[in-house]
Amino acid sequence: MEFQDVVRRRRMVRRFTGEPVAPRAVERMLRNAVRAPNAGFTQGWAFVVLDRPDDVARFWSATSPVAAGEPGGGGEEVAAGGAAGEGNASPRGAAKESRWLAGMRTAPVLVVVLTSRDAYLARYAEDDKARAAAQAAGEGESPWDVPYWHVDAGMASLLMLQTAVDEGLGACFFGVPPGQVEALRAELGVPRELLVTGVVAVGHAADPAPREGAAGLGTGAASSGGSPTRRPRRPLEDVVHHGGW
Repeated sequence: MEFQDVVRRRRMVRRFTGEPVAPRAVERMLRNAVRAPNAGFTQGWAFVVLDRPDDVARFWSATSPVAAGEPGGGGEEVAAGGAAGEGNASPRGAAKESRWLAGMRTAPVLVVVLTSRDAYLARYAEDDKARAAAQAAGEGESPWDVPYWHVDAGMASLLMLQTAVDEGLGACFFGVPPGQVEALRAELGVPRELLVTGVVAVGHAADPAPREGAAGLGTGAASSGGSPTRRPRRPLEDVVHHGGW
């Protein structure tokens, strides 16, 4: 696929078919991910691939616990994720969260993206980076105002998303709520020095589920209620400034 087509067609897909993902495609996504730019060529990232149904179920069990205290001993699952995991307790918010979780649970492959802050601190303590570290030193515990360990892991994640498109797949990057990170870490045996940047869900895109009040399913691989369908893309002239602000 032409690169511009990959960029244009990339969407956050939140519902998938039951068709399995070829291991070769996942491997290609990961091989491209580690080609991402990274500060000091630190390569502080790591990836946990969950591509078996039992392992995917373990992820959702750890990050979507059943809330206690529901009438009749039941409960509602609290969704992991950036867009849906906003803690909205309203009925409409809960319905949106439930739709998000139901769709995301259909992903046959999850890649948990991890990063090491310690690896960057160690790298920039080396002789060839000592001056850069001194120039970047700031207040508090972090030597940088920008946590490049997460920035670089995000760049690797974007390459995975783009490779998924080139493979004819759909993918979605989402976050893990802070309150569920430790449970996920324990479930997957993640070492203490690694931080969770986010998760890439991968699969064959399904038609979006209908939104509440929507007339129909919609078409293509766009997610249910995806932002481009509800918010206009900002014009380039509104965000690009030549020669200064």
